[in-house]
Amino acid sequence: MITETDDVAAALDVAAARWPEEAASRTRLLLKLVQAGRQQVVEERRSAVEARLKALLQLHGSLSA
Repeated sequence: MITETDDVAAALDVAAARWPEEAASRTRLLLKLVQAGRQQVVEERRSAVEARLKALLQLHGSLSA
């Protein structure tokens, strides 16, 4: 169970604007937020790995020349 603090309520209000078809269910909105947050974290991690790989490849290229 999650307590609906002011921050949680504000997040759910934002979610209701984003997913109006789910606005009647705070539970479904919370699930949508968790899913969206997970996807964001996965994308950020993927982007960070790609950036590190790009930097390593550039470094490798500069050392090979």
